[in-house]
Amino acid sequence: MTIGQKIKQYYALTKPRVTYGNAITAVAGFLLAARGDIDWWAFLALTVGMTLVIAAACVLNNYLDQDIDAKMERTKNREMVRGVIPGRNAVIYSITLGVIGTLLLFFFTNTLTAIIGVLGFVVYVWLYGAWTKRASIHGTLVGSVSGAAPILGGYTAVAGTIDMGAVLVFIVLFLWQMPEFYSIAVYRRDEYKAAGVPVMSVVKGKKNTIIQIFIYTILFVVSTILLYVYDYTGYSYLVVMGVLGLYWIWLGAKGLITKDSDAWARKMFHFSLVMLLVFSFMISIDSLLP
Repeated sequence: MTIGQKIKQYYALTKPRVTYGNAITAVAGFLLAARGDIDWWAFLALTVGMTLVIAAACVLNNYLDQDIDAKMERTKNREMVRGVIPGRNAVIYSITLGVIGTLLLFFFTNTLTAIIGVLGFVVYVWLYGAWTKRASIHGTLVGSVSGAAPILGGYTAVAGTIDMGAVLVFIVLFLWQMPEFYSIAVYRRDEYKAAGVPVMSVVKGKKNTIIQIFIYTILFVVSTILLYVYDYTGYSYLVVMGVLGLYWIWLGAKGLITKDSDAWARKMFHFSLVMLLVFSFMISIDSLLP
């Protein structure tokens, strides 16, 4: 095996799509708090540091989830399942990424942001991945806390404190993850059931999960508007998020009467990614808009 192939395997261990998706929200949180007055060294440290901490969590999660991943179609070919990377190497890799990332946050942003990064790591790897994901229907709620940590850390890297803006962006990302993950849980219900993971669709059924998705979609849209209400964003943000939010609510409502829940859930999931990207983009450039 060539060095390039080995690097590619270790890179895949970081779950790049998950890592970069979360890193984007951290950057967005920073830019929202900065309001156009950007400390570029702090921005660089936040971006690299938070990305490394997120990647470290994903690597360790891959190591701990080998038994579950082996039973699911979408994860059965991951590097740890195939045994192409030794467990010891994965753990050392995770620790190295996590330590470097945390030090960057601590020395070049602030202590609060470094603490948020570490707490996000602990919640994702241990409270969610190693415990509640396997034992409770409410594991998604716990996982959503860690998923909202990057945007909170991005915001505090500028603000240095947890103010109303920090609380709001945390709530937005927390709520976004519920319809996003529950949608996956609907169309991949059989895989989660085979792996013994007690997600909502397995324990309570698809219909109940669809109702939960609809409720959380409404709550998410309301939370995004609160950023405008509390004067953290402008009119352009309100219009864009309002229009897309209403469409997502409408799409969510269709799930209550759909005859093909799997196809509907896939649409909900894909549009959730659109919502995340647009939200992150709009709060990033808000200081430039009316």
